[in-house]
Formats: sequence, structure tokens, C-alpha cells
Amino acid sequence: MSALFFGSISALADTSELQREAFNQAFREHRLDWEWDRETYRGLLGSNGGADRIAAYARDRGESVDAAAVHATKSALFQRNLLTSEVAPRPGVVQTIKDARAAGTVLAFVTTTSAENLKALFTALEPAVAAGDFDLVLSAGDVESGKPDPAVYRLALERLGLAPGDAVAVEDNPGGVQAARAAGVRVVAFPNENTAGLDLGAERTVERLALAELQTA
Repeated sequence: MSALFFGSISALADTSELQREAFNQAFREHRLDWEWDRETYRGLLGSNGGADRIAAYARDRGESVDAAAVHATKSALFQRNLLTSEVAPRPGVVQTIKDARAAGTVLAFVTTTSAENLKALFTALEPAVAAGDFDLVLSAGDVESGKPDPAVYRLALERLGLAPGDAVAVEDNPGGVQAARAAGVRVVAFPNENTAGLDLGAERTVERLALAELQTA
């Protein structure tokens, strides 16, 4: 393994519940009689893309909503909540990043969330984890299609001059795992609070990151 790709915000810090709370806050602000409890939310995590998730939920209920507007509100609330909550790196993340840099392993953050979400995340996590820890950071604006489309992984490999077999990805959700595998990248599942117990489709699942274990994935 010559490169380690972190594939999502919750691969660094478990923000899954903050995400769910932001969705529910946005629903209230848009006067939608919706409330995603944890069971409902877990059932929706098989797909990626918050706006698409909102639109699909509305269709299932026979309702018409401006999914993009609701999701924009959700994103703003999530970013605010990140900055006002006690957010910490997940187990093993900080040491894994330090060990990877010491070993000369290329580090990339390969996600299709928004650049604004990433900025809020790194602000919340600094100085423990910073954008500067990564040799490459990709977000939604860098590709036309979000995960599970493998475009962002293929772009990361291209920009870093790597073959798919050179990298291991860490993902916390089914769509992310699917994207990495479709790009030919080995993937280790690192489930978050709300994807724990789901079959993410990865070759290996861990509860704590360690570089030595990732190197043998």
C-alpha cells in the first residue's frame, strides 16, 4: 500500500448523528411534517447524496418538495452544528495519519460532500486533523457524479499517478465502499454510529484504524 484514501467525513469524525439532526432541523424550518428517527435514517443510508435522499423520501410519501432547497438548509445547519459541537477524531485516526506520513504513504481525502462541509469539518477538528495533513483533497465540485459513481476515486488515482492496486480506501457507508471497489481500490469499512451493523460490502471491517492493519488489507 503506497496510498491511503479517507472516503468520507465520518471516516475521520463520526458526524452521523449531527447529520441526522441537521436533516430534522431542516425539515422543521421548511414546515415538513417529517422526523427521521435513527431506524428510519439507517434505512436511508444505503444511498448517497442528501438531496437525492430527500427527494426519494418525498416520492415514497407521495409529496412534492424542493429537495435542493431543503438540503441546502440542512447543509448550513450541519456546518453550524459542526462548529458548535464537541467533534473529535475517531479511534486510531490521528495516529494512523501520523504513521502514514512518517512511512511516506500518500494521504488523500476522497469524498463527494461539499467543500463547505469539509472546511467546517477541518475547522472543528484542528489541530488534531487538518486539511494540510493530506496530499490531495477532493470534494463534490471536482466531479460531475457523486458516489457510488467511482469518478472521484478515479480522479484521485489519476492526479496522484497511482494504480488502483496502490491504494486502500477507508469508507463508512455502502455507497462509498461501492465507489472504491468500482475503481479497483481495496477498501476497509469503518462503520459510523448509524452504519454499524449494515453490510457495507467491504473485504474487511474495523472498529479502530491502525496503519499496520490497513497495509495488509
